[in-house]
Amino acid sequence: MDVSAGQASCLPLTGERTVPGVVEENYWFRRHEAAYLALARHCTDALVLEAGCGEGYGADLLAGVARRVIAVDYDELAVAHVRARYPAVDVLRANLVLLPARSDAVDVVANFQVIEHLWDQVGFLAECRRVLRPGGVLLITTPNRLTFSPGLDVPLNPFHTRELAADELRELLVGAGFTVEFLGGLHHGARLRALDAAHGGSFIAAQVAVVMGHLPGEAIWPADLLGEVGSVGALDFDVHGDDVDLSLDLVAVARR
Repeated sequence: MDVSAGQASCLPLTGERTVPGVVEENYWFRRHEAAYLALARHCTDALVLEAGCGEGYGADLLAGVARRVIAVDYDELAVAHVRARYPAVDVLRANLVLLPARSDAVDVVANFQVIEHLWDQVGFLAECRRVLRPGGVLLITTPNRLTFSPGLDVPLNPFHTRELAADELRELLVGAGFTVEFLGGLHHGARLRALDAAHGGSFIAAQVAVVMGHLPGEAIWPADLLGEVGSVGALDFDVHGDDVDLSLDLVAVARR
């Protein structure tokens, strides 16, 4: 059952980490869930290491198809939460530039909405390549700099160190020794485009306007808008290779 932000029985809201089961967070949760669902097929029967698991819902989703999922996060509270809430996931605390795996040991590394937080993106990708077996797959999603922080030299989100455009992400991946098999984007589907139109062009901006200037979980939401946010599902998003520079999030599949 969904609860309000003030009643969440999950990890505390930070203003950045997405958690399930909170109505006010549902748009962002479903947006991230859509990418996991789109890429989960690459994890079928695989040994998967999720680098930066956050709350753990994504690792648990991947565990439904993978042979084994090892989730890694640096945050002690997140690690304890995942261990308690998601028994299908093995979780470890570690720095992402020192991944806790042997070289050539992992079939898939999943990195969803994390690389934009890292100071050493090059070092992280080198670690991903080290732990992947030859032919192993790296899955990455990250906010598209061109739409997330348009026209800015510094990320709009204070939790982000460096956001990437599609060509910048491709350059990083190729420079780290990966072959890019797919570089596309996540977009609003038809229903969310209709909500964009109903809110003057941006359903996201309507949500941001409510929470701006408030601590996480303390904003008062208009009932109609909250109902719309709560109704969003993962299938309301599309992942494809068209108009990548206009996408909300970048989605990449790269092979060692």
